[in-house]
Amino acid sequence: MRRKRMKKTRRLHRSFIPNVATVFNMFLGFLAITLILNGEPIKAGWVMMVGVLFDVIDGKLARLLGLTSRFGTEFDSLADTISFCAVPSILIYSIYVEGLPNLLGAVISFMPLLFGTIRLAKFNIDTGDSPKPYFMGLTTPLAAITIISFMLYNYQMYGDMGDPRLALVLVAILSFLMVSPVRFSKFPLLSFKKGRSNNMQLAGLIIILLSIIFFRGLVLFPLMAVYIFWSITQWMLDHDRFEETAEPKP
Repeated sequence: MRRKRMKKTRRLHRSFIPNVATVFNMFLGFLAITLILNGEPIKAGWVMMVGVLFDVIDGKLARLLGLTSRFGTEFDSLADTISFCAVPSILIYSIYVEGLPNLLGAVISFMPLLFGTIRLAKFNIDTGDSPKPYFMGLTTPLAAITIISFMLYNYQMYGDMGDPRLALVLVAILSFLMVSPVRFSKFPLLSFKKGRSNNMQLAGLIIILLSIIFFRGLVLFPLMAVYIFWSITQWMLDHDRFEETAEPKP
């Protein structure tokens, strides 16, 4: 009995570890909001890039330690709602809807928050037990990264935040992709012992991360655009192939 109690206590202590990463993710989201409100969206963008790292870390730690739980899932989703749904919406409203009627600007800015929250809710009620090599719909962190990287790319390349019209079109596309049936490939496992395909993807991911460190905003948005376009194209080809095989033969 005592041994069982000690084992349960150790598990509770260990479960605190991934939740700390979630708290950091949530705090960085809040910090980004304060920076946007203080007129520093570029700093907010880079803060959110760090937030994405903490979002990746908490999930990896939970699986590594065998500590996945309902609480951890819900807590992570609430943190993501702040960091990857609310932050992009506030960012859009603060720099891209100037000149639009107030209500229209608010509605467009609200889209990442609305569709991101719907996506997170759908993810939480997904009861599929077998892991899949893809996400159904664009994840909220990747949608947020794409919006933020658009701003960072234009700021580093041209010294401004980018064409508001393009930004708003991008917002609409990303919002609908979050709740779409399009399949987006997952990132590779963080191990070189998971097969040749995973090793090649992981090596590519490391090269990409290094290029982001050296070239910063210049490389991230083009990479995200290629990733999204490639995923949509692959999904359309696979969808057409499935329909062809499903058609009854005469």
